Amino acid sequence: MLRPLADEPVPHLVTELPGPQARQLIAEDERYLSPSYTRVYPLAVARGSGVVIEDVDGNRFLDFTAGIAVCSTGHCHPRVVQAIQRQAEQLLHMSGTDFYYAPQKDLARRLALAAPGKDPKRVFFTNSGAEAIEAAFKLARFHTGRKQIIAFRGAFHGRTLGALSLTASKVVQRRRFAPLVPNVSHIDFPYCFRCPRRAADGCCGQPLEQLQQLFRQIVAPDEVAAVFVEPIQGEGGYIVPPADFHRRLRQITQEHGILLVADEVQTGMGRTGRLFAMEHFGVEPDIICLAKGIASGMPLGAMIARADIMTWPRGSHASTFGGNPVSCAAALATLDLLEEGLVDHAARMGRLLLDALNRLARRYPIIGDVRGLGLMIGMELVHPSGPQAGQPFPEAAQRVLDGCFRRGLLLLTCGESTVRFCPPLVVQQRHIEAAIQILDEVIAQIDREAAALATGKGTP
Repeated sequence: MLRPLADEPVPHLVTELPGPQARQLIAEDERYLSPSYTRVYPLAVARGSGVVIEDVDGNRFLDFTAGIAVCSTGHCHPRVVQAIQRQAEQLLHMSGTDFYYAPQKDLARRLALAAPGKDPKRVFFTNSGAEAIEAAFKLARFHTGRKQIIAFRGAFHGRTLGALSLTASKVVQRRRFAPLVPNVSHIDFPYCFRCPRRAADGCCGQPLEQLQQLFRQIVAPDEVAAVFVEPIQGEGGYIVPPADFHRRLRQITQEHGILLVADEVQTGMGRTGRLFAMEHFGVEPDIICLAKGIASGMPLGAMIARADIMTWPRGSHASTFGGNPVSCAAALATLDLLEEGLVDHAARMGRLLLDALNRLARRYPIIGDVRGLGLMIGMELVHPSGPQAGQPFPEAAQRVLDGCFRRGLLLLTCGESTVRFCPPLVVQQRHIEAAIQILDEVIAQIDREAAALATGKGTP
């Protein structure tokens, strides 16, 4: 019987990377799987527990990706696993769009009561975040009778055609897929971390000025069904807007009868130290989209809308597997853990991680910015000197990922050159300290090589 990973030291590397078993798995995977998948380094996973991932060769890694912010309660949390096992013994599937069963009803009630705002809510379940966005897209048009939609540059809302029409993160995601859904306009998100007048309280009104200009020149506000916005931009670079941005946006949308849709797929379920990230900004959206961390590893998404907005009739939208009873059971166990203190724990650990990364930033000019809330933190890498000083440095971000992987720390990037930190919410101080030590070693090496190159004494 395998020993629990929690009992083993981490990181712990026993082979070269990738090891022989990993190389064999990867070779066969690449023969049969779609080439569209974005594999960032050669990790072949066998099992996970908490914040630990073990590969097929027995190498153990400290995971600060959480399956792209999905495994909110950590890998294979015992209570989530037990909930899945109990439900799997009773009912695997009986489509919730056609019949009734308790796990779907119970989860809908919990989410409706937990969502920001006092108005009654209703829930539509999906399989993923993109499907939740698609549902919100359709509901907004149906309820308002309007066709126009507004989203933000840098946003990522998914890759299905409707969600992709809102997405404006990377050109590779849109290239050769046109025509997309029409009547979608984009404006800037507040990139205040690049502004010399940066102020956390909200000096940046440019995106909202663009919105007003859009209303004057291109799209009449009474033709706009909804504005889709991420509370914190995820794929766009883990960008936290000024404190009053969402409040001002909410005011504008209310003035014109426009629905505000919060894409909380990555920010929701405790990731930012609140159950919903919009709580940080004191804003009550009309519609909230969830997925990723909602079921801590099981496929599930949800759209939560005010009851007076969810006015579509029977048969107008449905999902065969959305609200699957096993996924709902996992989500109920996840919610229990979040409400029992895991959200507060994430807030505390996030402050520790943010402080540690800021200390590194004071030592290394290559770190141009550190930003985030809770355990959703981005570290922007920039050229430290020369004609591109202060500009994004994508090559350095990839080198950080590769260097950390070789030392047993799993990270991802986002934006142009941002290293993202989204560990499981169960991460402990000792894990953060181990991650910072590895990160320090990797950045120090990159810094030394950059200095040698600048003086002509060496090359990276």
